[in-house]
Amino acid sequence: MAIWSIETPIGDNMRKKLCAGDSISLSGVIYTARDAAHKRLVEALKSGQPLPFDIKGQTIYYMGPTPARPGQVIGSCGPTTSGRMDAFTPALLAAGLGAMIGKGERSAEVKEAIKKQRAVYFVTYGGAGALLAKTVRKAEVVAYPELGAEAVMRLEVEDFPVIVASDMHGGDLFEQQIAKYRRK
Repeated sequence: MAIWSIETPIGDNMRKKLCAGDSISLSGVIYTARDAAHKRLVEALKSGQPLPFDIKGQTIYYMGPTPARPGQVIGSCGPTTSGRMDAFTPALLAAGLGAMIGKGERSAEVKEAIKKQRAVYFVTYGGAGALLAKTVRKAEVVAYPELGAEAVMRLEVEDFPVIVASDMHGGDLFEQQIAKYRRK
């Protein structure tokens, strides 16, 4: 398992090098979107409307934010359960999404779409939202402000910690770890 420092957007050649279990320090721009925003993004794609940001090669973080205290860029910003986005993810990957960040396992359909579209799925540390917030240098709402905590945000991050959970080669960190500790 490798350790990488990567700038976003993550190009195809870099995504190709990543394997399940690799540790990543991610810097650059990432976007946030949760259930309600995903529904709107996919509805826009289906109706031929432009998305509120160029999704090609970008990374979406399934984030649950809290309000920022005075003087802070963002409040606690931990990951939400990725499986809630599974129904929408294949369409966004087909539109060019390059990477996702969340927590928990993905469906078989999403893992197949990750392979087909040459993408990557990262997990980050649940329960550590206050620590993750320290890696956010800038945060701004870029779409759907009426959704409140589910609005799409553009975050500039520096050394945001993630682990490759699903890679484009079919590697799956969850399956690997279960097999590793299975009684024989």
